[in-house]
Parts: sequence; structure tokens; C-alpha cells
Amino acid sequence: MIMINRELIRLKVVQLVYAFYQNEGKTLDVAEKELTFSLSKAYELYKYLLSLLVDLKAYGERRAESSAARAERLGTKIGGLSPDRQFADNKLLVQLADNKALGEYREKKQEWPEEPAFVKKLYATMIESDLYQTYLTKEDFSYEADRELIRKLYKTYVCNNEDFDSLLEEHSLYWNDDKEIVDSFVMKTIKRFKEDSTAEQELLPDYAAVEDKNFAGTLFVETLKRAQEVRQLIRENSKNWEFNRLAFMDVIIMQIALAEILTFPQIPLNVTFNEYLDIAKVYSTPKSAGYINGLLDHVVKSLKKKGELMK
Repeated sequence: MIMINRELIRLKVVQLVYAFYQNEGKTLDVAEKELTFSLSKAYELYKYLLSLLVDLKAYGERRAESSAARAERLGTKIGGLSPDRQFADNKLLVQLADNKALGEYREKKQEWPEEPAFVKKLYATMIESDLYQTYLTKEDFSYEADRELIRKLYKTYVCNNEDFDSLLEEHSLYWNDDKEIVDSFVMKTIKRFKEDSTAEQELLPDYAAVEDKNFAGTLFVETLKRAQEVRQLIRENSKNWEFNRLAFMDVIIMQIALAEILTFPQIPLNVTFNEYLDIAKVYSTPKSAGYINGLLDHVVKSLKKKGELMK
């Protein structure tokens, strides 16, 4: 499993090809560098979100130590479970805090001014949640229970967190669009940890192989270089719908899909179709996916009939 997969690459190419046409002064070279930077920021977000879990553990640790010191100073004894201590000692969080790869990232990571206040608020929300209270009540503190608790807390309070999305947007314009897919990789990473995982446990790599990295650059460049050829195919197959009346995002999605079909003969047609139809459902109009599917199918059949497409 990798972090920067072809699903994310296609999404990034759609976003940046769209932006390229919105900015007439941008050169192809500059746009290609922006794509590379955007993908690297997605991987940085992945490590940042894992690091956030370690920040929450550290905050719980400080609270637990503060409570213990206060009790000792006052000569009182704390009875029962300490929610803060239990959170700080969560077995998965201990592994993440000890993880070498994540530790290297955290050494270089700079704290944002708003971060401590956000961590404090998020921690309070998690600790007071029914999810956490149920966990304490059951008193099942096995590794599996600890790991599942963190996965559920993350899914419930970090995913689709509007306050957090706003905070991320302040620090990178790329991250809001990336977060949903990166969240899924964080949760997959949590599930990959086992009770015997050591500090050497690997996080997801950025790319599986150099081929995927090359796929991103090639798809982006070929989409722009073949724009005239591909848009002519769209025009010819638009049937009763004038080309200039098509939604601009629909044109971009079809342009990239056809560039992929023509440039990468080894990628099955159904894979390309499904990937771009999924993007259309999120980034274009409600009717776009159906229209794009029909037009792409028409173009492909036309190319096959002419002998210009052999897959």
C-alpha cells in the first residue's frame, strides 16, 4: 500500500489542469513543478495527521502528570481510572510516539500558533465523548481495543471536522482538497500496526515505484500538449450539445481521461472510465458523470472503428 496512488494523482491532475487554464500567464514548466509540489504536500499532510495523534497523547500525558502532582501536593489520593493517563498510555499511541519515521518528521515539523489551542479542544472533545467513556467502562485495555478506539476517535472527530479543515486551509491551499483521501490512508495505517510493531514499523511510502511518479508528470504534460487533438474529439462527438455550452470542468475531466486513454495503452479502459466518473461526481454537476460516460464511450468506439485505439 502506498500514499500517493493513482487515484490521488488523477485528482491532482484534474485540479491543476483546471487551474492552468484559469491562469493564462502560467507556463507548462511552472505548472508541472506545481503538480510535483502539490503531491509532496499531500504526503506531508499524511505525516502531519499521524503526528497530530502523538500531540494528543503528549497533551494527555501533561494533564495526567499535572493531576498526579496536584494530588501529591495536596496529600489526596486519586481513585479509579485516570482518563488522561489511560489515553496517554494507549498502546497504539505509544507506538506512534516511538515510531522512527514519524519521529524524524516531528523533529523538523514547526508548530503553528493556533495548534496548541486546537489540540486542547480536540482532546477535550475526545475525552468527554461517549466513545471514550464506553471504552473506560468496558475496561478492555487490550492492544486491539486501544487501536480500535483511536481509529474510531479519528474517524469521528478528525474526519469531517470543519474547524480543523479551516485551520489546514490557512496553512496550505492544497490540504482541504486532499484531506478526505489522506484521512482514509491514516486510518489504513492505524490498522496496519500490530501489537508487536516496533519503532521500525514503516509508514506508507509516498510512491510505490518510479513508474507512478512518472505517471503523474506524463499524464499532466500529455493532457496539455494534446489539448487541441483531444478537444476536437470531444467536439466531434458532442452530438446535439454545442462544445462551448459544456461545463468547463466536464471538458477538463474528459480531456484528461482521453489523454490517459491515448497515452497509456496498458491501463484498462474501465479503470480510466471509473476513476474520472468518480471525480466528476464530486467536482462537477449532478448530471456530469452520466454525460461524460456517454461521450467518452462514443469517442472510444469511434477511435476503435478508425483503428486508432487498440485496447
